Parts: sequence; C-alpha cells; structure tokens
Amino acid sequence: MPNAYFILFELIVYIQLLICLPHAFKHGAGNLLKLGAGILFGVALELATIRQLHAYTYGQFLIMVLDVPLCIGVAWGCIIYSAMEFSDASSLPYWLRPILDGLLALNIDLALDAVAVRLGFWNWGLQLNEQYFGVPFGNFWAWFWVVFSFSLGFRLLARNKNWIGVWLAPALALIVGLAGVLGTNAFISFVISKSIRPAFILATLSTALLIVAIKKPAFYQKPVHPLAFWIPFLMHAYILIAGIISGVIFQPIFLLFVGLVMLIVAFLLHHKTARAIFKPA
Repeated sequence: MPNAYFILFELIVYIQLLICLPHAFKHGAGNLLKLGAGILFGVALELATIRQLHAYTYGQFLIMVLDVPLCIGVAWGCIIYSAMEFSDASSLPYWLRPILDGLLALNIDLALDAVAVRLGFWNWGLQLNEQYFGVPFGNFWAWFWVVFSFSLGFRLLARNKNWIGVWLAPALALIVGLAGVLGTNAFISFVISKSIRPAFILATLSTALLIVAIKKPAFYQKPVHPLAFWIPFLMHAYILIAGIISGVIFQPIFLLFVGLVMLIVAFLLHHKTARAIFKPA
C-alpha cells in the first residue's frame, strides 16, 4: 500500500484532471481529444523512455500501467493542456509557442523532481548529492522536449478548423511527441558526451528562454481559463507542503528556496488569473 504522500500526489493529479475536463468538454472535440492524447502520450512516453534508457524506476502507486503510475501520464496531459491554454493567449508567434510551453513545464519540474526522489516517487539511481540533488541534468532536457514535441505536433494541424484539425491534430501530436522524446533522449544520452552534457543542456534551455525573452510576448491577449493557474499552483503547493511536513525539502534547504522561487514565478506569470481567483468578494 503506497504511503500518504503517494496517495495525496495521485489525488491532486486527478483533481487537476477534473479541472481540465469541463474546459475540454466545453470547447469541443478537438480540446477533449488533445487532453486525452496528452494523457495517452504521457503514459506511452514513460513506458518507452524507461525501456529506452533504463535510467529510472517508479515507486508503487495505487494505479499502475505496467511499471508506470497512471497519475504520471495524467499529470503530463494536464501540464501540456494548461501550458498550451496559457501560451495560446499570448502574443508569441504561433510556431514559437511550443518553446514557451516547454519552459512552463520546467517551472514545475525544477521544484518537483528533487523533492519527489526524496519521497521515493521515483529513483534515478543517483546519490542525493549527485548532479541536481539526485536528479540527472538530462531530466530537465527531457521535460522541455516532452512538452515542446507534443505541442509542436498538435499545432501542425490544429489551425485547420475542419475535421483534420479536430481529429488528426491529436494523433499527429502523439506521433511527433513520441518521436521527439525518443530522438532527443537518444541524442543527449548517446551522442553528447557526459563531459559536456550539463553545459550543452544549460545552453539549449537558456537559448529557449532567450528566444522567448527577445520576442517580449504580451500575455492575456485573450481570456485565460483559471486551469492555466491551478495546474501549476496545485503542484507547487503539494511540493512545498509535502516537502516541509516530511522534512525532505530541507535536505538541503536550497530545495525550499527553489520551490518558493518557482512558486513566485508561477504567480507572476499567472498574476491576472490569481488576482481574480483570490480577490475578496
């Protein structure tokens, strides 16, 4: 039986799904299929990556799909869905929005992964003082390309308002997403040498951030559904609360600093939605 931290994590992820589902239903089959494809993609990419790299294993959660917790696939689907909801309301050029989507995902993972390994959610086979506090640097590379690849694949056809955009964009997102994940996994693991891998990853992600910064995108160019705020906020809140109660976020205390900074970044990005949600009646 999983411990309370595992169960609460699963519960929060399924709450995130319940937040996304009404929006997807309301906005038609294309959005519903995008959310469903994102969840299927999340499970598939985890199954494929574990077998491709043999780099990590999951702990035992309540609902498992072979050796992958179902909640992980659901979390991927919700993160992708919420990131695209936010980026599509920005002034960023359409074909650059997948970059922003990938960076939004990193806002979550920079706080999540080092706490999660200390709670036993997954195991990278590293000492907790290795690389990024027990998390390989390549994990952040992977998070960016996971979300970027699915977002790009979906957007290739999503502008078509006919049946092609509705039915084929989610399918193409799955194909491009999986190809992108497996391809970038292989590239960083088998092509880039270990000696330059951290610098290469940092340079790539910094370039992505620079591209977005140069464009100086304006956000909230159209209404943004509150789900774009709630998905990252619930995850950040869980990380901080579970980390503080268990004490693992103090090992080292820098993890608490990172968690707070990432929460503040999320609030700054979603300040209009947060202000509307928490405004006194």
